[in-house]
Amino acid sequence: MIVRYGDQEVLCLVRQTAAVTGRIRIHVYPNGDVEIEAPCDKETGQIRAAAQRRARWIFQHRNAAIAARRMVLPREYVSGETHFYLGRRHKLIVNQSNAHPSEVKLLRGKLVVTLPVADRAAVKRRLNAWYDVRAVDYLSDKFSEISGRLNWVEVCPPLKLMRMRTQWGSCSPDGIIYLNPALIRAPRHCIEYVILHELCHLKEHNHSKRFFDLLNKQMPNWQRAKAELDSIADLILAEPM
Repeated sequence: MIVRYGDQEVLCLVRQTAAVTGRIRIHVYPNGDVEIEAPCDKETGQIRAAAQRRARWIFQHRNAAIAARRMVLPREYVSGETHFYLGRRHKLIVNQSNAHPSEVKLLRGKLVVTLPVADRAAVKRRLNAWYDVRAVDYLSDKFSEISGRLNWVEVCPPLKLMRMRTQWGSCSPDGIIYLNPALIRAPRHCIEYVILHELCHLKEHNHSKRFFDLLNKQMPNWQRAKAELDSIADLILAEPM
């Protein structure tokens, strides 16, 4: 479906689903894509009219998303840069020293990397190894904690961390949960949302109304967490691990 505003136009993906009742929902993603979710009983003309009424809002957010994406610069891994950890920006400090072992420490809001040879490739490897360890520890513990409080999860399901370019997580047909280790850079409540989303798929295997009812019951503010995660996706995923 095409939505126009002035001399601008955008092709929108329209998805009609039983999970949406009443008004249509419009999502503008960090890459500039626009998705319209509508109830199953809405006709095409009604959806088009509703989207066109919000055309100004769509293009304001779409243009802002595209502008923000253009400002995402490649990491240089030098002192002064900021890197995300659990949703907070931490200034990177690189120390070159033969007197101390190679290490990464989180000290008073700073990520301090100490190593004998402070070239960018070495800093990147050392910092990413630190992220890997943190991701395994934090995501595993949080996954076990959340699984343990859900009445439909009798045994904590298998968890695997897998780097994904466009997804935060997934649930396989045989009940294996996959989480993107890049989540370690996201806020804690966003991590909880992703884990809950995937664990809800153990009971409801699609995005039906029953699925969203289940998710709403466990995390009533999940939409805010999802929107926040979407808004910082490019910044987080621009830091390859």
